[in-house]
Amino acid sequence: MSSAAENGDTAPGKQNEEKTYKKTASSAIKGAIQLGIGYTVGNLTSKPDRDVLMQDFYVVESVFLPSEGSNLTPAHHYPDFRFKTYAPLAFRYFRELFGIKPDDYLYSICSEPLIELSNPGASGSLFFVTSDDEFIIKTVQHKEAEFLQKLLPGYYMNLNQNPRTLLPKFYGLYCMQSGGINIRIVVMNNVLPRSMRMHFTYDLKGSTYKRRASRKEREKSSPTFKDLDFLQDMHEGLYFDTETYNALMKTLQRDCRVLESFKIMDYSLLLGIHILDHTLKEKEEEISQNVPDAKRPGTQKVLYSTAMESIQGPGKSGDGIITENPDTMGGIPAKSHKGEKLLLFMGIIDILQSYRLMKKLEHSWKALVYDGDTVSVHRPSFYADRFLKFMNSRVFKKIQALKASPSKKRCNSIAALKATSQEIVSSISQEWKDEKHDLLTEGQSFSSLDEEALGSRHRPDLVPSTPSLFEAASLATTISSSSLFVNEHYPHDRTTLYSNSK
Repeated sequence: MSSAAENGDTAPGKQNEEKTYKKTASSAIKGAIQLGIGYTVGNLTSKPDRDVLMQDFYVVESVFLPSEGSNLTPAHHYPDFRFKTYAPLAFRYFRELFGIKPDDYLYSICSEPLIELSNPGASGSLFFVTSDDEFIIKTVQHKEAEFLQKLLPGYYMNLNQNPRTLLPKFYGLYCMQSGGINIRIVVMNNVLPRSMRMHFTYDLKGSTYKRRASRKEREKSSPTFKDLDFLQDMHEGLYFDTETYNALMKTLQRDCRVLESFKIMDYSLLLGIHILDHTLKEKEEEISQNVPDAKRPGTQKVLYSTAMESIQGPGKSGDGIITENPDTMGGIPAKSHKGEKLLLFMGIIDILQSYRLMKKLEHSWKALVYDGDTVSVHRPSFYADRFLKFMNSRVFKKIQALKASPSKKRCNSIAALKATSQEIVSSISQEWKDEKHDLLTEGQSFSSLDEEALGSRHRPDLVPSTPSLFEAASLATTISSSSLFVNEHYPHDRTTLYSNSK
């Protein structure tokens, strides 16, 4: 999927221009899509539900829709065409896995005209979005459609193991044949909702070779920038709380390993940034501009289709902003390096690229002229590692919890130890004074004390002392000056006791 086409730029001034794809008018393509899907999905409801078998991935159903109509198909004013549906039972299972009921699927695609997005992809593909903003319909090349068919069994296994993923969610693969021309289309989830203004849109690959938006792209009303533009605009990256960051990186790592196992590379992360910290006036203008989308329900009805739902497991809701405020459209809360509150919308796109001979030749040629590690076309394992490293180190970052300064901790611990030592010294000093007082008051009634004092006239060291006082004084001398004050009084106290006893 091309990122340029997913930024929601419908360019009102250019909507009247009739585009063609393989010499077929876009209006005829849109009409055939609605007629064909309406018939095939309606016909599929009559088939009983059952487990998906291996042969179901290779089934192709076909129906002819003449302009005058038939017993099975309605009349229409488009050229006669044949409509093919690939793996109808398998895709029905995918839709049910994401909570899409057949009636909702038909209503989204067939109830109102499809809206054509004005920005074509690099491959010249056409993009359409449903009126309720739920689905993107893209024309694909024969090789891409063929690769998706081969991918379906592994895709089925991956979704069974983990339905929460940032990989594209494929809901149908079809082919319209008219006048000897085959036009293949794929129905996917819409990554960037049009009703939410994207102040910045980036297509990120983790590569630096020619990864800057062209001058023509920058002149668009909603340009899609690239890796070098992101490093210039958001050089500090985007910040998440710990839980959201861990969930996002875990999802990206799992998805990249799946793509690597399928030998898929050259994919991108489509990133839309909506800045919440804007004036109320601008918000009111956005609301007034989005009046045509008022019919749309407050929250998307497709399960696991939002960015927040894609990265989180059951029972989690981030920091509450998603569940409490439906206007966020399932965006992932984050902050910029300036402290601005953001809502991020993202998904991995352009996965229908297999590392085959042409890609190997393309990388070999570029590696001869440029640095081989900087070009976007590389072997799948290297591509996945470089992609993850870029996202982890340059794009997404974790908000570090505030911690106490080591110097403050050290000061606090010394102050506490100092206060404790002073309490110990003061209590022991008081005990020493009490003991001294007892000796003074009772000394004259004990003749043995007089004899001991007379006999030790030249032995002042025999004056009774408390070992605990000595130990406390030794501890205090390393911490507080108050302990020095106590030590200075020891000799004086001993002399006084000696003289009084004498």
